[in-house]
Amino acid sequence: MRRGRSSRVPLRRSLLGRLLGVSALVAACSVAATAWLAVQTTSGAILQEQGQNLTADARIYDTLLGYAARHPTWDGVDATVRELAEQSGRRVALTTQSRQPLADSATAATPPALPPEASAVVDPLSVDTVLAARSTEGQGTAADRIDPRAVGPFLLPAAERAALRRTADRQAVCLNRVGIAADVVVGPSGRPRVQMVGNDPERAAGTRCDPSDLDSPTRTEEKALTALNGLADACLKRQGRGEVRLNQDLSWGGGVAVPVPGPALPTPLPGDAREAAPAPAVEEPREFTGEDDRAIASCVGTARSEQLSSYVASPALLFIGDEGGATVPGFDLSPANTAKIAGAAALVLALTVGASVLAGARLVRPLHALTGAAQRMRDGQEHASVPVSGDDEIGRLAAAFNDMSAHRARLEEQRKAMVSDVAHELRTPLSNIRGWLEAAQDGLADPDPAFVSSLLEEAVQLQHIIDDLQDLAAADAGVLRLHPEPVRVGELLSQVAAAHQARAETAGVTLTVEAGAVAILPADPVRLRQAVGNLVSNAVRHTPAGGRVTLRAYGEEVGQLSEGAGEVVIEVADTGTGIPAGDLPCVFDRFWRAEKSRSRRTGGSGLGLAIVRKLAEAHGGTVSATSTEGEGSAFTLRLPARGPDGMTTAS
Repeated sequence: MRRGRSSRVPLRRSLLGRLLGVSALVAACSVAATAWLAVQTTSGAILQEQGQNLTADARIYDTLLGYAARHPTWDGVDATVRELAEQSGRRVALTTQSRQPLADSATAATPPALPPEASAVVDPLSVDTVLAARSTEGQGTAADRIDPRAVGPFLLPAAERAALRRTADRQAVCLNRVGIAADVVVGPSGRPRVQMVGNDPERAAGTRCDPSDLDSPTRTEEKALTALNGLADACLKRQGRGEVRLNQDLSWGGGVAVPVPGPALPTPLPGDAREAAPAPAVEEPREFTGEDDRAIASCVGTARSEQLSSYVASPALLFIGDEGGATVPGFDLSPANTAKIAGAAALVLALTVGASVLAGARLVRPLHALTGAAQRMRDGQEHASVPVSGDDEIGRLAAAFNDMSAHRARLEEQRKAMVSDVAHELRTPLSNIRGWLEAAQDGLADPDPAFVSSLLEEAVQLQHIIDDLQDLAAADAGVLRLHPEPVRVGELLSQVAAAHQARAETAGVTLTVEAGAVAILPADPVRLRQAVGNLVSNAVRHTPAGGRVTLRAYGEEVGQLSEGAGEVVIEVADTGTGIPAGDLPCVFDRFWRAEKSRSRRTGGSGLGLAIVRKLAEAHGGTVSATSTEGEGSAFTLRLPARGPDGMTTAS
């Protein structure tokens, strides 16, 4: 027996291997996509929260910086701290640089410990430019990092502020009258200034509303400027440099002014009540080198810090966080967190692969059984079946395989029976021919006309069997050709009856034709005569003497036949012995006979009715049989009024 190939397939080529590979790939992609999405979403949320916190922190920092710039101490800052904490929802705490508490918004009886790192240092003389730049409420920051709200001795008293405000209001009204939009803006020191739309002072030069009347310093500002100039000169003297005269805008030199950032020092208006000061001596402007300018700018900045130090609060540490003591949240992808993410991904991957293995094993097990059964069938086993485990796709496949296997077994039995029947049917005429020829050769029989007629009868019988087998083979292969044409059914039945009349008379059987109303049927006349002739021949053989065989033809829905609808029915009925009910399903099988002994008393090869069924199917119709045992049988051909090539009947 031929041995089949092994049913085992390498894992990389098997269905289970591909399933595992696809599952692992899907799991890996899912984990990666989920991790990436989680990281992106978390990072975005954290960045957004950090941005919101930084904006809130900048407001807190700017508010406390303004408080320090306007107060010499932190006394009374508690109310401001509590208000800021309530607005931001954060914990705000201030301590000295030695971490001594100044103010804390924590509501717990024992406040949580402050973080080791401060959020910022609140110092109006050394501003954190990053936090100051993020503030939306601050007044800006000078280049020398001194908060512009720290004005110290330059803060104007009420009388000077009122006098300057009146003058500024008059100038603004005057500018508005001549068509120049202007408004009054008050600086941190209390000094007002006229601000024109577009900020172009040259536009007012040709009018009587020149705001330059506000440029002269007041008595308070002159005093503060003189003290600042002295501090700057002392710094320059320590460096071995000459004195410098600061202008009202804190610039120096007679050429292009080199400004030092800080509060502008406007002049009092004419008519201010103050003592007349003697006119300063006119000095020739000095030329300063770049190194001189850098030294002067440094000394002016130092002098300003020294001058303002007694007017502002001392530096303080600012802590911003939540009530639990935490600071601004962040995303720390540390090795521990990385290991957690990798572990979770590995766990998901392992679970996915494990589930895939279980599902794949359940899927592949019945497939292996199907493969083994198919190989057993290939190796010659007559019938092989597999267990049906369920009603899913694999279960239905197994059921279909079992049906196919059983059908194949039945076909094999039929094939064996057919071979046996064909051999039997061919052997009988061949044996007769051989016997007569051997008798003639031995001189036991004379080759007279009777002898030749007997041999011819056996040869015709043999040819008939071969023709029947050839017709069945052509029908099975789908190459049975039809040549349809209009056929007059009544004439065709009369021709068949005439062809079998002699045999019927010999058997003592009456043969009659009833054509009915059917006139023309599209069919192959040769094949249709063959089919009807087989039915008549079968009926005559099984009808005893004195019986009757009737050929009928009629149309169902006769009135519609001209439009190609309905059917044409041809019926061959006899009054013979009939067929048992258990044998009716087998009458159209090949080589089937009612006489199991295979006696040739009634003649026939057992192929006639099988050929009738194939010819009916080739015409697009059907054939059926009804019988009552002991009373007779009726075989019915039903053919469509529209022929196999689409031709319809005509009246």
